[in-house]
Amino acid sequence: MFLHNFRYSLKTLFRNRMLIFWTFAFPIILGTFFNMAFADISKNEKLDVINIAIVKNEDYEKNEIIRKAFEELSDESKENRMFNTKYVSIEEAKDLLEKDEIVGFLELEENEPKLTFKNSGVNQTIFKYITEEIIQTADMTSNITEEEVKKQVASGNYNLDVNQIVQNVLNLIKETDVEFENTVNSNFDMMQIEFYTLIAMTCLYGGALGMVAINQNLPNISNKGKRVAVAPTKKGVVVLSSLLAGYVAQLVGLALLFIYSIFVINVNFGTNIGLVILTAIVGSFAGLSLGVTIGTLSKKSENTKTGILISITMAGSFFAGMMGVTMKYIIDKNIPLLNQLNPANMITDSFYALYYYNTLDRFWFNISSLLIFSLILIVLSFIGLRRQKYDSI
Repeated sequence: MFLHNFRYSLKTLFRNRMLIFWTFAFPIILGTFFNMAFADISKNEKLDVINIAIVKNEDYEKNEIIRKAFEELSDESKENRMFNTKYVSIEEAKDLLEKDEIVGFLELEENEPKLTFKNSGVNQTIFKYITEEIIQTADMTSNITEEEVKKQVASGNYNLDVNQIVQNVLNLIKETDVEFENTVNSNFDMMQIEFYTLIAMTCLYGGALGMVAINQNLPNISNKGKRVAVAPTKKGVVVLSSLLAGYVAQLVGLALLFIYSIFVINVNFGTNIGLVILTAIVGSFAGLSLGVTIGTLSKKSENTKTGILISITMAGSFFAGMMGVTMKYIIDKNIPLLNQLNPANMITDSFYALYYYNTLDRFWFNISSLLIFSLILIVLSFIGLRRQKYDSI
């Protein structure tokens, strides 16, 4: 029964021409326009060393981790240094920013970082993300040191060498710490970044396949749903096989987009192509869960449900940077909760993590967030399905 319904659902989905256009053809067409718009830009666009300033106050001098991190990233002896850093007073930093001689500056107030920007852009986003990673490392050091001191005291050792403990913790973190390299100078590709958001949009658009698959099993939507409702079969088997068909069809569409992108218009997805594909697979599951949730919980018509899904997808893609990478930074800065709940942003942020960092901590955090997001929606969908009752079918 499972395989029979799976094959039937798969054939039904592929025969829906409008659905196939929006989930298969539209991303490829949009990708072609991206290629036409950004091909010349990609050939000429290179990121120079980023000019920043750091307010040199007492808090900054005392914070060894942050100080050494920025010194390392600004080391002029390194060919691919990330920053050209000026250590100035707060008044000088504001003056430099006003004259556009720096993209922004960092100030520590009671060990709390404060970033100030005049404009938004890619360089500002890089400065913000790197600062966040450094602050996380500093917090990690503080927490691990505190735990180590507690262990030493609990074991009866009161002759603590705090400096040695801190140094041991730093050595431990150094083994797994993020080493930022200015690889964007040689690898920066505007089209690549735009294609990351295109993949995110395609993953969420694929939710339409899941929504149609679930609608086929709802008595108030389709004739098949009426037959399923009265048939002596396990409803769970029918629903799961239909959803699997939608997911497989969604992955086929993504595979076509990747093949077209890589082999036809020569998009460079970097060296972590396996993790890029993994992100797309998990992102597709998030899109499927979104479509299923809308299809299950909404009592509207199928066309209205499709409109809701497309609206959510386009809004999420916009906030994630599809119409301009600076939008992602603006949302992250002003409404961070919005992008933290935005599945399109989780997908694109996973790609950014692969693109800018040589560790996978941020990447796996986003993948975990996508899975949690998906599982929550799937649970809500099945609860909604179990509660649905019809007076007449």
